Order: sequence, then C-alpha cells, then structure tokens
Amino acid sequence: MTFSWPWALLSVLVIPLIFAIREWARRRRRRAAVRVTSLALVRSALPGRTRWIRKIPPALFISGLALLAVGAARPQASVPVPSTSATILLALDTSGSMCSTDVDPNRITAARKAAAQFIESQRGGPRIGLVTFAGSAGLLVPPTDDTDALIEALEGLTVARGTAIGQAMLASIDAIAEVDPSVAPTGADIGSGAGSGFAGAAIVVLTDGANTQGVDPQIAAQEAALRRVRVFTIGFGTTNPAPMVCENSQFDGRGFGWGGGFDRGRGGLDSGRGGFDRGRGGFDSGRNPRTIDEPALKQIAQTTGGSYHRAENAGQLQTALATLPGSFTVIRQRVDTAAYFAAGGAVLIVLALSLSLWWNRPLRPV
Repeated sequence: MTFSWPWALLSVLVIPLIFAIREWARRRRRRAAVRVTSLALVRSALPGRTRWIRKIPPALFISGLALLAVGAARPQASVPVPSTSATILLALDTSGSMCSTDVDPNRITAARKAAAQFIESQRGGPRIGLVTFAGSAGLLVPPTDDTDALIEALEGLTVARGTAIGQAMLASIDAIAEVDPSVAPTGADIGSGAGSGFAGAAIVVLTDGANTQGVDPQIAAQEAALRRVRVFTIGFGTTNPAPMVCENSQFDGRGFGWGGGFDRGRGGLDSGRGGFDRGRGGFDSGRNPRTIDEPALKQIAQTTGGSYHRAENAGQLQTALATLPGSFTVIRQRVDTAAYFAAGGAVLIVLALSLSLWWNRPLRPV
C-alpha cells in the first residue's frame, strides 16, 4: 500500500493528544471528588456493566480516528483489474517445418485452427494482431477487435524457408506501439526502463523450431522487457520423424535444407531421400525437422516476465492458448482506497458516540 499524501499521517498524533487530555481531566476530577462513606452505595447506583464493556466506546472512537487519519493520507492499493483495452500480438511460425505431419493433419493447420479458436474466444475483449515469421517477419493484421478479419487472415497462411523469432518479436513490439502510446517503438531510446509493472500488452510466440536468421531472440526479449511487454512462448510439435506436407508453400528449388529436396550432386530429384511432392503440393520427407529450442524460449519468457508452454498436439496447443488470457488481460492497477478508510472511520465514531449516549442516558426513577 502506498500513500499520495503521506504527510497527512501526522494527523494520527491527535490520538495520543486525546489520551493526554483524558488523563489530565481524570486527575482533575479526582481532586474535586466528593468523599462518601459507603462505596457499596455508589456501586449500587451505577449501571450494571463490567469494566471492559465500558471501554468499548472509547476503543471504537480511537479506532475510527485512526482510520480517518489513514484515509486522509490517500492510500492506494494495487489490485487486479480486468482490462478490455489490452493488446495481444500473436506471432505465428510459418517456416517449412510447420508442414510436419507429426501433428494431424500438419502443424501449420493445427496451429491455424487453435489460433482461430483463441481469437474467437476473445471476441469483444482485447485487441489482437497477427505477425507471421519464416525467413523474415511481417505484420499480417494490425491489432484490431475485428474477429472475422483475423480469422480470415489465418486462412491464407503460407510457409517459407527460415525462422526469424527475434525479428517477429520486434515487429510485434512496433505493432503494439502503433496502438498503445505507453509502449515505445523499437527505434526509440527509452533509457534503462519505462516504469514499474507490466504494460497492458503481450506477445504470444508460437514456434516449432529455433531462430535461424535475423535478430537474436534474446536481444529482442530485452527490448520487450524494457517496454514492460511480456512475451509468452509456445513450443509446438514433437520429435517424431514425419512426412512434410503443406498445401501452400513458398520454396525455391533448393528444398528445405534438412537433407531433402533437390540433390544438386545427382542433378535431379532424389526420391530415395525424400523430396518435393508436386502431386500433393508439399514436401514429403521422413527426416525429423529442426527441434524446438526450449532453453531459448524459456529464457525469452523469463526475461520479459512471461511463461513458456509446451504443446505436442492440437489439444495441448488449444489448452495453452486458452490459459494465457488470464495472465495478460488481468492487470494490476493502483486504486485510491481513501473513501473506504473514511467510511469505516465514520461508522466507528458514530457507533462509539451512540453506545456512549445509550449507556450514559439518565436512569428512570424506580
């Protein structure tokens, strides 16, 4: 808890002052007390209340004054608040390895369906943008609340060579900066930090491999951390060898670079090692594609305050995406709680005065 006006806490000193005045008045009454011959007669004339009950009104009164003093200092508490203005950037890997059929029907199709379900589940909530990356990264859809436009864009995904995870993170930061003034673009100098807490924006990186070109992902992670943008990473796919089949692909004649494709030393297509299947519109290879760089993805998440998730099938991927919104659509905000302290103090003081007046009302003659 923090205070906007901490100096106002000095008003709590009125409490010991009240005690001092009370003690002074008590001693003065003792000197002016009338001596009586029978204490039993005095006790019989007093109301039948125990000693601790008589202390209740003063205790309530002092507690009320303490609450009023704290309220005067304008306390603020950090509380979780649902945010409808959050921005989410989905960075989807569209490298050639996403054609692997170890996930039915293949990784890219399962990722597209899971992303569509995630976007649909956030309808009416935060703004969502799409970034795709293979050899380079680009903004496919700027952050928007148009769910239909986002889902339509997913239908046109194509795969290509390379995996530029770091560049995808930087492109996501710039896309967030376009709609969120609190996040500086990647070219801006923001010094050693941009404040405490996290921004109301997050990046979700879904990949099945490791960075092969472009910006180092750890450098991009540091840029995101400086802007208080959390990055949540998802490693997708298995380590099981599987054929590579994609309906939409953009490759040159060199193949994938995993040992399959056109064998230039033999001058043609090496069908024994696996190659480009023109009849199916994709790449068919029994070799295992590049495995997920889990240490790097975990480090990205740790650097930025996000988390890493592993998904080996479509169901696990959908679960991972479904659990993420609670991490970045609920943000902590400072809320002024002075009114609560003032109301509590006023209630205690009124209760103390009411009890005091009730217990000290004139006794009716018998």
